[in-house]
Amino acid sequence: MRMLNLGIVAHVDAGKTSLTERLLFDSGAIRRLGSVDDGSTTTDGMDLERRRGITIRSAVAAFTVTGHRIHLIDTPGHTDFVAEVERALGVLDGAILVLSAVEGVQAHTRVLMRTLRAMGVPTILFVNKIDRVGARHTSLMADIRRLLSPSAVAMNRPTDIGTKSADVMALSPGLELAEVLAEHSDAALRSYVDGIDPVVLREELVRLSKAGAVHPVFFGSAITGTGISDLRKGITDLLPSTEPTGAGPLDGVVFAVERDRAGRRFALARLFSGALAARDRVTFARRDSSGSVITDSGITTGVLDAEGNPARVSAGGIARVTGLPSLRVGDRLGSTAAAPTLARFRPPTLETVVTPRSAAEAPALFTGLTQLADQDPLIDVRRGPSPGSLVVSLYGEVQREVIAARLAEEFGVVAEFSAPRVVCVERPAGTGSAVETIGDTSPVLFWATIGLRVEPGPLDSGVRFQLEAERGSLPAAFITAIEDSTRATLREGIHGWQVVDCVVTLTHTGYCSPISTAADFRGLTPLVVAETLRRAGTVVCEPLDDVELEVPEDTLSQVLSAIVRHDGVPETPLVRNGSASVEAVIPSARLQELQRVLPGLTAGAGVVTSRFGGHRPVSGEPPNRPRTDHNPFDREVYLAG
Repeated sequence: MRMLNLGIVAHVDAGKTSLTERLLFDSGAIRRLGSVDDGSTTTDGMDLERRRGITIRSAVAAFTVTGHRIHLIDTPGHTDFVAEVERALGVLDGAILVLSAVEGVQAHTRVLMRTLRAMGVPTILFVNKIDRVGARHTSLMADIRRLLSPSAVAMNRPTDIGTKSADVMALSPGLELAEVLAEHSDAALRSYVDGIDPVVLREELVRLSKAGAVHPVFFGSAITGTGISDLRKGITDLLPSTEPTGAGPLDGVVFAVERDRAGRRFALARLFSGALAARDRVTFARRDSSGSVITDSGITTGVLDAEGNPARVSAGGIARVTGLPSLRVGDRLGSTAAAPTLARFRPPTLETVVTPRSAAEAPALFTGLTQLADQDPLIDVRRGPSPGSLVVSLYGEVQREVIAARLAEEFGVVAEFSAPRVVCVERPAGTGSAVETIGDTSPVLFWATIGLRVEPGPLDSGVRFQLEAERGSLPAAFITAIEDSTRATLREGIHGWQVVDCVVTLTHTGYCSPISTAADFRGLTPLVVAETLRRAGTVVCEPLDDVELEVPEDTLSQVLSAIVRHDGVPETPLVRNGSASVEAVIPSARLQELQRVLPGLTAGAGVVTSRFGGHRPVSGEPPNRPRTDHNPFDREVYLAG
């Protein structure tokens, strides 16, 4: 049986969870059709998801249709959970992008389509809710071709659209299909010129759809089931599938972490090659918050397939792995040779300080946030500036509300959240060196000698630790203590922000046997790191977004002025057919303000999409973040603490 990992993505409220329920129900995978409105859907397993009617975390379900085993991955639709969507997209063979026939192409729909195309994921478009008042067909197809894909081609046509009796009619291969395919296929072009050949067009449609070059469009209704049979046939015919095989070395990626009702932890991984079973030793790699590559290994205690049955999972399948507590979302399984190409997801650009209502709730707050971070490591929980407080990274306000609700409902903690602030980073401005030797303090506090040099590294390179001193000059445990402490200290630089894109070199070592311990090196390293950074200097950099705006031509001047007012730098606009497209770079801190004013400037017709655009040095006085460590930059305070 062939295997297909299928993602369903959409702007919030387009109906993707309802579509998931319909596909599972019609295939016999579930006995009762769940409803988002009454909170009975299969993939929205959390009470909070059911109550709010939104998907918060990716979920996997499975069904069988015409010789294909489909692993259905339901992903969040809200922009605050974009990282969850990005992780899921990386494991897909194909995707369904759901649109509402009423709301049409929305801003986040365009972001998702752009991401799918950039990642090379073959995609089918499903236009949902054709039975709703206000549903559109002809004008919506024009919008789809203009805003999402000029290679979109309709596979069916709705009848009685916008009424309860709405239905669909299949379209035979004809002139419209030939025109789209001719842009990508010589065979289709010959058919277009010499006379329509339905067989040739059908063959080319299948080939080009599986390659992601064209995008079939199906109309229907997930609630009534109209058009779903057409869509199911399109899934198996027009999206690529694989024959399971255990050949080759293990290669896979973890895209979710979940716990069952008994609290047992599972890491969900897509396998690209090789196979995985219980008692296998697995090597895995990840990027930490600074972008550095970290490797680890362990032995699995259990491996289940996507349906939850113990199995030896082969390439193409989804494995639920137990027994590796350090396995996290985004980890690459198998050879560490894959580590340099590990994906980097859009980092959160906001953070908030979370404080328990009372000191007695501090342990529960830590436990709750730690478990939530296990499911989404990008929230990056760390110690806060006041006793009992913690700092959490965020993408937006909805995510903050979800975290607060989950803390209250799942862990019994009522927490207070500070106003979010933008997360900056620090980069070394130059090169700095420092050495601390045994006896530099009186009395001797650290029986260790450490010399370090810090210098700028390539952009997006994280932190690289290397040795210049001879490896045999110091026990391996002491070198490990120095490296670990160096990375921990770099989480708060001169101005309190994480230091990234640097190379740290161990230049001097020394110890006194048998007195010296690893604790001496862990305690002394922060002082040496702080001095190297002080001598090198750091530059505080703020996050940026690359934005694309599509606005009516007659509003272009106002929009350009607004971009500049929000500290953005626009490029030369492209004007065509009464519409203007503008690309710009804008500080992430100002993006939401621009999004709020855009509807008023464009009478609601403006659309803005964005993606993370890196960092740039802040202008003026660099912002400082309150410290949460023992402040090695103040030697007296550090040594006294």
